[in-house]
Amino acid sequence: MTGYVLEMPGAAADSLRLRRHRTLTLHCLGPGTNVAALIYALDDRTERLNVPDTLKAQMSASIAAPMALMSDMGRALASVTGSSLDWHDAITGHGLPGVDGAREGLLGELWKHGLGARDLHANVNFFSKVTPVGDQRGTLVYEPGYATEGDWVTLRAEIDLLVVLSTARHPFDPSTSGEPAGVRLEVAEGSAPGPDDPSRSFRSETARALELAERSYA
Repeated sequence: MTGYVLEMPGAAADSLRLRRHRTLTLHCLGPGTNVAALIYALDDRTERLNVPDTLKAQMSASIAAPMALMSDMGRALASVTGSSLDWHDAITGHGLPGVDGAREGLLGELWKHGLGARDLHANVNFFSKVTPVGDQRGTLVYEPGYATEGDWVTLRAEIDLLVVLSTARHPFDPSTSGEPAGVRLEVAEGSAPGPDDPSRSFRSETARALELAERSYA
């Protein structure tokens, strides 16, 4: 099989294996779509997405193309090769225990792969944006209606990955009625980043993360 398409309804969870250089495109299907994502190296799941390092190394407060999603070992796990949006939240997490959010769904998927609560790392919330209100506390608020049907983001796996996803409502989303819209997942064959790949030329730290991923297969 060279690829497939799968729809996830809102407030659901799923997981998939994404082989090196395959792409995963997430398509927003309507208002309130939020995709909380956890990412692990498939062959050693103690290596996983490190959001603080990803943001700090690339001088950003959010995820956007052509950033790399870096592991705690400094390797590029995946690259954001394109998106209709220039901001994906990577600050506010997946919600607190016992509160509606992505946490329970993510844990349910982790257990299927022999992982658990201690493996629940900081996540990216694709299709969601939070903004500061400008007070001295640094309060952040959710931006309603930021993503609409047709918005998309594409990731390219730089090593073999386990990707865990939840379409639960963003933890700051004030909506209380109905379920959030779902997402369509499109997995396709991709190609290795070339010498002129935008992620390689974005920042020196991004290029180094790609190089470390490539060394793993040299």
